[in-house]
Formats: sequence, structure tokens, C-alpha cells
Amino acid sequence: MRIYLDNCCFNRPFDDQSQLRIRLESEAKLRIQEEVLEGTYQLIWSYVLDYENSRNPFQERREQISRWRAHANEDISESREIITCATKLAGNGLKNMDALHIACAMDAKAVYFVTTDDTILKKATRIQNIRVTDPIGFIREVMI
Repeated sequence: MRIYLDNCCFNRPFDDQSQLRIRLESEAKLRIQEEVLEGTYQLIWSYVLDYENSRNPFQERREQISRWRAHANEDISESREIITCATKLAGNGLKNMDALHIACAMDAKAVYFVTTDDTILKKATRIQNIRVTDPIGFIREVMI
């Protein structure tokens, strides 16, 4: 199964773990990554992940996240089709970067787009051909 984790998802374990939701999402995200390493899921990477991660002011986070690129089964590059798709998605209320992430996942034919971004989770419910969920929802739907 092909999955795409956005930048918010990759950063979740670095967030303040004092809130239960954040701690649970972090654990779920780490479990998903274990399954990627075991070959259960195929990780999709993109130029949008590279760009957003390069803007992270914390070097340790940048380096740890960028290492996941080596575990990706596919690395999506910018294309006219992705930009067109992202423009349509942005027209539905998504931020431009979020729309680009989802467009990359759709281009790669990912089955799941995993995020911790509440805005994406609320606004991306109408997207066809890809399931948008958080790490806990992914585990609930796929791994249990």
C-alpha cells in the first residue's frame, strides 16, 4: 500500500508531548514508520517535502526527516499536472502548500495521505481517489 506522510506528520514527534493527542499521534506515526521500514507500506516522498523540510529552523529535525527520503519507494518531482491539480485543490479552500502535498500524493497514486493538520483533515474530505486521515485514524483503519 502506497502512503504519503506530510511535513506536519513527520514533525509530530518533535512537538510538545504533554498533550495526549500529540503524544498518541506521535506514537501512531512512529508505528507507521516502523511498518515502512519492514516493507508493509510504500512511502511516497516529494519535492514539496524537501522544500518544507529545508525551511525547518531546527537542524536536527531537518536531518532526521530528510533521512526518510532514502526509504521512499517513489520521489515525486514537480510537473504541470501536479500544479494543475494543486490549483484545483486550493480552490476548495486548502492552503497552497497543503494542496501541493495532496497533489503529489495523488500523482503517486497513494492510497492514504496521512497528516496531523486539522485544516487539511477538515477540508480534504471531498477529495477522490485518496483517503486523508491522521496517524491514529490510519492505524484504526488499516492496522487493527
